[in-house]
Amino acid sequence: MPLLQLQRVDYSVGGPLLLEHVDLTIEAGERVCVVGRNGEGKSTLLRLLAGEIRPDDGEVRVQSGVRVAKLAQEVPQDARGSVFDVVAQGLGDLGALLARYHHLLEQHDLDALGAVQAQIEAQHGWDLDRRVSQVLERLELPADADFAALSGGMKRRALLAQALVRAPDVLLLDEPTNHLDVAAIQWLEEFLRSANFALVFVTHDRSFLRALATRIVEIDRGVVTSWPGDYDNYLRRREERLHAQAQENALFDKKLAAEEVWIRQGIKARRTRNEGRVRALKALRNERAQRREVSATAKMTLATAQASGKKVIDAKGVDFRFGERMILRDFSTTILRGDRVGILGPNGSGKSTLLKLLLGQLQPQRGEIELGTGLRIAYFDQHRAALREDWNALDNVAEGREYIELDGQRKHVLGYLQDFLFSPERARAPITRLSGGERNRLLLAKLFAQPSNLLVMDEPTNDLDVETLELLEDLLGSYHGTLLLVSHDRAFIDNVVTSTLVLEGDGRVGEYVGGYSDWLRQRPVSREIPLPEIREPDFRLRGHDEQKQKRKLGYKDARELERLPARIELLENDIAARTQAMQDPAFFRQDAAAITAANQALAALQIELDAAYGRWQELEA
Repeated sequence: MPLLQLQRVDYSVGGPLLLEHVDLTIEAGERVCVVGRNGEGKSTLLRLLAGEIRPDDGEVRVQSGVRVAKLAQEVPQDARGSVFDVVAQGLGDLGALLARYHHLLEQHDLDALGAVQAQIEAQHGWDLDRRVSQVLERLELPADADFAALSGGMKRRALLAQALVRAPDVLLLDEPTNHLDVAAIQWLEEFLRSANFALVFVTHDRSFLRALATRIVEIDRGVVTSWPGDYDNYLRRREERLHAQAQENALFDKKLAAEEVWIRQGIKARRTRNEGRVRALKALRNERAQRREVSATAKMTLATAQASGKKVIDAKGVDFRFGERMILRDFSTTILRGDRVGILGPNGSGKSTLLKLLLGQLQPQRGEIELGTGLRIAYFDQHRAALREDWNALDNVAEGREYIELDGQRKHVLGYLQDFLFSPERARAPITRLSGGERNRLLLAKLFAQPSNLLVMDEPTNDLDVETLELLEDLLGSYHGTLLLVSHDRAFIDNVVTSTLVLEGDGRVGEYVGGYSDWLRQRPVSREIPLPEIREPDFRLRGHDEQKQKRKLGYKDARELERLPARIELLENDIAARTQAMQDPAFFRQDAAAITAANQALAALQIELDAAYGRWQELEA
């Protein structure tokens, strides 16, 4: 008997049904991946399975006694307390009692402790207390650590524990790899592969998908279909189905065209017509009107500038530390024109710092970095700071122009945006109404309209569907300039880059030919990327050389230099938290004024952070 079942379910958010006549069953032990383009209803399907929303028609059936748990796409902003507190929240009121009991134990408040203990015993809660402890141990989580101080990856792990303490029979995961580094993604894969519950998940990470899925459920134009087997089998069979549909539609359209010709000729040739044939034509017209075409595919074009010099970036003997944290130690590399370089490392390991050094935005403390001649740089910022919130999509790309130049060809800006799936109405709509995926596509459109010969991309794959990812891979593969790419998407790295720089800890940067899979084969055993630490590196202390330089400063400047790392850390944490909140779909359901204010605040913080970095560099020098 199925654990979960959808029977003839309809769901609409206005316009055509988002989900139409859906029949779906989830069996014990399955690992089902839900696939489809952005906006097709993947997250909505998970919310229906979780009981968070009700269908417009049809029925969602849950087998008696079956427990369903869901891991949200984003970390809740109101999560507070210790890791134990957050995990115990998965048990509701009894979990809150257990958390209070543990706090009272630390405070040695015997009177209050006795009262809480009696309530737990009355609800037979000690077994659940042991379950919380077992889940924490299994997921290697520190019970007493402050949840707010955890890295992004560890927060996701704690929220997974919160779902697991309910001992679910079905676990629902919506984009579980978002904001995780490679090591955390690998850990999650192994954990879920050995789990004994049914799993239903949505992901754009094709490596994660291939490692886990035992069945594919596709949403296409409101219709949900099930494809047994792995992802590659689904891709083959989907192409066969689309080809058959195209042939069937072509035959239908040919028949409809012939009937339209007949009825026009019939009006001229005779006063009466075959009424049965007329009714059949009306039915054909109605059937054609009801057909939902396959959504358009983005047609991205990348403007390239005149070729740069042969040597793009040359680094020699570079050291860079932030406080006691050594980011680079004796780092040397040469990047030539046409190289496509991937940058890998755990969250907080210094990937963004390495990018800033390579682009000359930060200066090394030892060694030198020389930029080549004729460089025109285009930068994809994962925080989307390049988008102006007071402009619409059209203005963000046009910047006052009516036409843009793409490799010697003029193209109207509206037509260019249509290639990125923006209708004229959507292109003129306020940017505050755009979803996360649309904003990423808009940032790509803005970036690709700038002629460049050095393309820098920091996490460009977030919120993009698989089809757009594959198109982006093809585009970057044919790019004639030089590419620097930071990404945790292993398949994307494999398919795009020609070499990788891997931050391996303690200032070591390994350089390897090929992508992620090639690095796995080449790396020394002792240089595996470690699992994420409990806290992101904060770089708050300074080393001996910095202290020596600081003594040359006046008292006021020395005090400012001493305080700057903590200030930079606070700003970075604030920017990261705000950015994560803005990637939640609920963010865009606010009124336009609130969204604009939030984006302006984020832009102001980014300016303040850049100024703090500049001042820190100035004082260090």
